[in-house]
Amino acid sequence: MKRSTNICGIIGSNWRWLFAIFLLAWFVVNFIQAMVTEVMSDEAYYFLYGEQLAWGYYDHPPMVALMTAFSNLLFGGNLSVRFATLILQVFTLILIWKIIEEKGPDTRKVVLFFLLATSFIMFQVYGFVATPDAPFLFFTACFLLSYKKFLKEESWDHTLWLSLSMTGMVYSKYHAVLVVGLILLSNIRLLSRPKFWLAGLATLLCLLPHFQWQFVNDFPSFKYHLSDRSRSFRWSYFFEYLPNQLAVFNPFTFGAVVYVLIKYKARAIFERGLYFLIIGFLTFFWIMSFRGHVEPHWTVICSIPMLLLLYSRSMENSKLLHYVRHWVTWSLLLIVIARILLPTPILPERLDFSGKKEKNAELEALAGDLPVVFTGSFQGASKYHFFTGKEAFVLSAIDRRQTQFDIWQKELQFQGKPVFVPQWGRAVESFQSVNRVKINYTLPRTEVQAGDTLMIPFEIHNPSTHAIDFGHPEFPVTLKAAYILKREIDLADCLLSNPISYIIANQTINKCQLMTIVPDLSSGEYQFTLTLVDPLSAARNSAYLPLKINADSRTPLKQSPLADTD
Repeated sequence: MKRSTNICGIIGSNWRWLFAIFLLAWFVVNFIQAMVTEVMSDEAYYFLYGEQLAWGYYDHPPMVALMTAFSNLLFGGNLSVRFATLILQVFTLILIWKIIEEKGPDTRKVVLFFLLATSFIMFQVYGFVATPDAPFLFFTACFLLSYKKFLKEESWDHTLWLSLSMTGMVYSKYHAVLVVGLILLSNIRLLSRPKFWLAGLATLLCLLPHFQWQFVNDFPSFKYHLSDRSRSFRWSYFFEYLPNQLAVFNPFTFGAVVYVLIKYKARAIFERGLYFLIIGFLTFFWIMSFRGHVEPHWTVICSIPMLLLLYSRSMENSKLLHYVRHWVTWSLLLIVIARILLPTPILPERLDFSGKKEKNAELEALAGDLPVVFTGSFQGASKYHFFTGKEAFVLSAIDRRQTQFDIWQKELQFQGKPVFVPQWGRAVESFQSVNRVKINYTLPRTEVQAGDTLMIPFEIHNPSTHAIDFGHPEFPVTLKAAYILKREIDLADCLLSNPISYIIANQTINKCQLMTIVPDLSSGEYQFTLTLVDPLSAARNSAYLPLKINADSRTPLKQSPLADTD
């Protein structure tokens, strides 16, 4: 009894003991959560990243791959993906506490710090789920700490850490550019400091391997994030944004942050940067909702400046502190309940925390040791590989975005071999895919009427080491014209000047022309492409070009009959 009293006395008088205990408890809870909660589809995808390390990936920079590769060296099962995340968030919390630089900290302040940190829902999730956001949070905390020290003293040490943290941010997530840009806007005088320029130059040098990877692979990440993710505007994207932000940050905590932003002005240049990060991120992505759906977690980095500001002002404002102690504390009960329910089948499967292991085991029982071919989405192949350890790959299609599988091109390993097709529920004896075939073409006009005949010159190239058989017994191939409006796709038949029956490996067939009749479609701005269609999907073989279609009563403008171009 006396020993217990002494321990309590030590904790009460030494805030460091309490901080260490809370930190350990945080790690243990996340460790257990990581073990018992089923791996999500995206995590299975990143697990594949880690098995094939590179300087870049289609969707993200390489830091998340390094995390899963490290985790896989130490553990199996769920921890083979998540362990690095657990470690990173512990150090993220330590860095945030160091940024506060509390004078005369005590146990009361430690409790407030962890209370606020726990209240940020998405910050908690990235304490055990492996995503690019976990290292992004860590390196952003490192960047803010380095920046704060750099403002006080422009030493070479602080310059080095500033560069390393910016490098880590970019290698974690491209949103790093927004973090650095907003800090720069909050303190434009940084541009007059030579060592800040040196930090930026050193960062660019460290990023050269990634830029080289992008160049070699034709800048897939930049094209995807800047162009391919764009969608037609929907009011639902705009109006769902704010409710989603309330959800990921906790409505009670988010409300307190809004109060702080309105009531208080920034006291110093560093705090001004925190204001810019919060307001800038939230505003930027709300504007981005005009070009498509904004994922709620894209703004999770705001949890760090929110935590810093809310802690600081709560220590000064007794009413705000009272609000945090009561309303924010009570909200933690809902978070605890949600975390308890995550590993159970009670929550809907669409949340992606349950049901996958059993379904993939059923698929494995049908496929046996055969590689499994999925179409469209990367999730199916990633989940199957993670939960079974068996080979799987994806064929992209014109109605789905491309993924890292289009860079790996795993399907080329199985040409002419037996595979299992879940879409058909059976195995096939000789697999053939046409996804790597390239078609170059020129549209004669950019505006047509429904019913017009288009004469399109094109060439077709097979870059693989396997021949393409258009009359394949299991995977016959047809060349078609595709008209895409939003998510609706219409395929039209093509008549070739020289029918193609076979394309040998590394062969290019040029001096070709096709004739296709524009379908009876409604007026609109369409995307046009030529695609090779097999029984599984319509492949992405050529560029998407804009084509305006007018559907009115005027007589269609017919072109000359198909002529032999040889």
